Parts: sequence; C-alpha cells; structure tokens
Amino acid sequence: MTTREIHLELLLSKPLLDSTGKAVGRIEEVRAEQQGEEWIVKEYLIGYAAVLERLSAWTIGLKILHLLGARKIYGGYTVPWDKLDLTDPDKPRLRCSLDALKSLNEQPQDIE
Repeated sequence: MTTREIHLELLLSKPLLDSTGKAVGRIEEVRAEQQGEEWIVKEYLIGYAAVLERLSAWTIGLKILHLLGARKIYGGYTVPWDKLDLTDPDKPRLRCSLDALKSLNEQPQDIE
C-alpha cells in the first residue's frame, strides 16, 4: 500500500459524488486516530449532522435550526477511509453506493 499526503483542510466542504456520479453531499468532517507520531484517517463525515459535529455545536445548532422552523434534522453519512476515492482531491468520489454507507444517525433527530 502506498502512502499519500493530502491537505485535509482542502477537502472540507468539497462536493462528494457517488460511484454513479450523483451528488451525495459535502465532506464536512474527518475522523482520525493517532498512531505513534502519525495521524491515520479512519472515516469522513458528510451531511448536515457532520457540519454540526465539525463545529462542535450539536446543542446550540439544534436550537438554532428549531428557531428557523426545522422540526427534524436528518443526519449524514460515515464514509470509511477506503470507500473514498481521492485520486483527484478536487473531485472526491465514493467507491460504493450511498446505500452501502452507515448513517450518522439511523433515525432523524427530533429538534425540541
């Protein structure tokens, strides 16, 4: 396996296409683990819930959405590192269908 460096800050908010070319959302967050002196990307998060996680603003974000009239927030998706094709970092693509991804929250989050 070859190692490759990509500037993660340049991936954030990039539109993400599925394997058929359909837009599925934007990359909003990256989860990584430290192994020794390196950080290894484990997964990418896409969708509205990922934006709130990126901003660490779940509680306040849900309240603001409620004030704007939203009653439910549908999460996003977790993309394992090996399911994202970054051959062209300007045009990231899924290596699988959207149905194959794990939802950030299986049920919509009620906003109170």
